[in-house]
Amino acid sequence: MMINSTLPYFILGAYLNIGALRYLCFIITAITYIVIVVANTSLIVVICTNRSLHEPMYLYLCGLFANELYGSVGFFPLLLMQILSDIHTVSAPLCYLQIFCLYTYAQIEFCTLAIMAYDRYVAIVCPLQYKMHVTSDKVALFIAAIWLYSFVKFLITIFLGIRLPRCGNVIDSLYCHNYLVAKLACFGSKVNNIYGIFGILITIALPLLLILFSYSKILKICFASSKQTRHKALSTCTPHLVSLINFSFACCFEILQSRFDMTNFPSVLRIVLSLYFLIIQPLLTPVIYGMQMSKIRKTFKYNFVCEMFGHCRASASV
Repeated sequence: MMINSTLPYFILGAYLNIGALRYLCFIITAITYIVIVVANTSLIVVICTNRSLHEPMYLYLCGLFANELYGSVGFFPLLLMQILSDIHTVSAPLCYLQIFCLYTYAQIEFCTLAIMAYDRYVAIVCPLQYKMHVTSDKVALFIAAIWLYSFVKFLITIFLGIRLPRCGNVIDSLYCHNYLVAKLACFGSKVNNIYGIFGILITIALPLLLILFSYSKILKICFASSKQTRHKALSTCTPHLVSLINFSFACCFEILQSRFDMTNFPSVLRIVLSLYFLIIQPLLTPVIYGMQMSKIRKTFKYNFVCEMFGHCRASASV
């Protein structure tokens, strides 16, 4: 088998020949990207510029919105270029850079959602001790630790991937995917496999255990409390649960799509499952938190509607 590890590029083999429809796909994708950037950036600005929102829960949300921007920057620009291109190639350095961005994005997202689940547990189960145990400084430290750990972990992953000799350069995906790149290795992937299993245990199993522990305690409190307390707890957890369930299902879709033979499924369905992982979550997160949390809604309305158009002052004077 011929070794092609010296080839300076990869071929993304999942793109379909759709002719002139590519321009419509480009416009839809570009609009989606703009909406994601505007929505997440607006909410970050709202939280950062209003001291009343400098609380642990909103700092977690700010970190979540920043991560949606980060993941989108790592995904959409290359996707937009590939949609308009006739030859779907990507240079090896750019491919590994995208792998790093997308994998750290997913890691940061899941770990942040896990920490937020624990935050909701403390707020509901120990409300009187919440402000003592959860402070803004601790939240900032947790967020920084999650980002630093994710960067270090996947820098090692990229290093282990680059050293592998490749027997091909065609990736059956719309974007660069570490598992599919590793499958191109001719030999020497044992260390990568061991590190991958270890990484799964640390980066998926531990956050998942923290989520299950937190929500088991929350449910226990809900069933033992009054209807009013139960309603308050559920309304507090609903945005987080929606975001967590959506992201978990999206990750499951992506794992199934990349690791198992899905040639019997329509190509369009496989593309949708692949894109769901990276498009829906960045769109959904600002919507569910912006709509569900009244304090964010009111502050956003004042900052971006009242001050820009003067409607509030006009209403007040009337």
